[in-house]
Formats: sequence, C-alpha cells, structure tokens
Amino acid sequence: MNRIAVLTSGGDSPGMNAAIRAVAKTTVYNGKECIGVMRGYEGLIDGEYIPLDRPAVGGILHRGGTILKTARSDRFRTEEGRKEALEKMRAAGIEGLVVIGGDGSFHGAKLLHDMGMPTIGVPGTIDNDVSGTDETIGYDTAVNTALEAIMKLRDTASSHDRLFIVEVMGRNAGFLALEVAVATGAEYVVVPELPLSIGKLCQTLSESHVHKKSHTLIILAEGVMTANEMKNQLQDTGGYDARVTVLGYIQRGGSPTAFDTILASRMGAYAAESLFVGKSGLMVGNISHRMVLSDLERSWSEQKSLSPELLGLVEKLN
Repeated sequence: MNRIAVLTSGGDSPGMNAAIRAVAKTTVYNGKECIGVMRGYEGLIDGEYIPLDRPAVGGILHRGGTILKTARSDRFRTEEGRKEALEKMRAAGIEGLVVIGGDGSFHGAKLLHDMGMPTIGVPGTIDNDVSGTDETIGYDTAVNTALEAIMKLRDTASSHDRLFIVEVMGRNAGFLALEVAVATGAEYVVVPELPLSIGKLCQTLSESHVHKKSHTLIILAEGVMTANEMKNQLQDTGGYDARVTVLGYIQRGGSPTAFDTILASRMGAYAAESLFVGKSGLMVGNISHRMVLSDLERSWSEQKSLSPELLGLVEKLN
C-alpha cells in the first residue's frame, strides 16, 4: 500500500485537524503518500483530492474545525454513488482510506470496506456516543468549553438567586451533559438514558430552597427536550421561573484541549499504521489509555453506557 486517503465526515469536532496531521505525517514517515479528500463522502464522489505532504499539514495541530471540510452526501447513500466514489479512488491510485467521524460516518466506511476498499475509522465527535472507545476526539474540549461558559453563568445566577437551565449538545446521548454537570456542581442533570420526573425535579428544587442555596443549576441534554420546554413544565408544575441558556454550536468550535490534541494524534497515527499492515473494516479506540481496534459495526450496534459513578456524584454533591 503506497497511497492512502483521509476524510472527515459528519459534524466537526475539535481535534480533527490533529488527527489529519497525524495520518499525513505517519504516512510520509513510512515513505508513502497521503491524499486529503475535501467535503467528506461528497468529495470522494467528485474526486476532490489534495496532496497532504508535510507543508500541507503544517500549523494545523491546534486549529479547530477541519481543513478538509465536511458535508452530508445523499449521493453516497445510493449504490451508484458509492460505485462512483470507488472508481474515482482507484483511478487516483488510492489503496486505503481513513474516515474521521462518528457512527454515521462509519456506516459509509463499512460499505466501502465491503466493496473491497480497505478502511479504518477514527472516532471524532463531541457526543462521545461511539462504542469501542472511552473517549472520542473533541469530547474533552466540548466539556471544557461548556464548563467555562457555565461558570460565568453561575456568577449571575448567584447574584440574583436564580434558577438556570443550560441546554448542552450530545444528540441522543447524555455523556456531555453528565460530565458537565459534575464539573460545574449542578444540582440536577437530565439525560436521555434516564426517565425524567418533573415532580422529582421540583422536589429537588424545593430542597435547594430549604437549604438556602443562592442559586440552582440544571444541565439538560438536548436529546430529552428543549430548555424552553423544560422551563414551561417547571412553571406549570411547580411555579418555578427559570432562565434559559442554550450553548449550541459554540461547543463544537475552538482549539482542542491538550487531551484531545494528544488523543487525535495517537488515533490518527494508529489508523495509518493499521492500514499499512493490512487491517480494514475496523475503528481505532482508546480503552484504558491503550490504542485498540474493534469492528466498525460496534460503533452503532452496541450502546455505550453512562458512568453510574458520575450519576451518583451529581446526586451526592448537589
């Protein structure tokens, strides 16, 4: 294998550029050639390829977003589109592909693997909802971005004795919300994995008032409901007046933390090396601080569980 390609797909996450850099530099180090695919699977079909030599990836280590861009591709969902992508790759002499993204992106990688194109996945998503790895690229940065914003909100909440609902991202998973709740000392966390009782929540808010807390903070995962919907339910059920903050896409931007930069570098290098030794149809993961490989299907077929310890901490330490 003398020429491999790398693409980013799905939502961007801090650290993707570090992973791209690691794939490219590891490839060059091994005396081989790396190609960058612009705009994900859409660019794969259109043949939007650029060479990724050392100068091309210089200065991108700590940049947010992805220099290769990302886009949805309805064409790649069709058999005709995938065949066209494979033909373009083979015409360009590409013999293997690294896909950086989430479980949706890995569906595409698995399809290419089944068609005979060697593929390795690298999990990049702030949601941390991919099985087969303890952490995904971008997750740590998103937690720290949310933490910084919420600690500023706490100052206002404390000054005015207010109840705040902060909606964080995470799709249909509560990993981001849970870790942010522990890090900020929130009184309550609402995640998709656990049933929500507005009555119990109102009871918790009442207890906070009895204990003369200067303010109350609820962290809400976007997959449960919107923050405004929760505000209305609290008003209707318990008469509570809450202030709402939706952090939104700010959590996906900015420079990656040291943890995400190192994780992305390790994963990108390991992905390239795995292709060179004939591995395919697999995803790189970080399990107990070790790089491992698992089947791509695991990323979407196996549900990743929240930490019972962290769930307990939110209740114990509120």
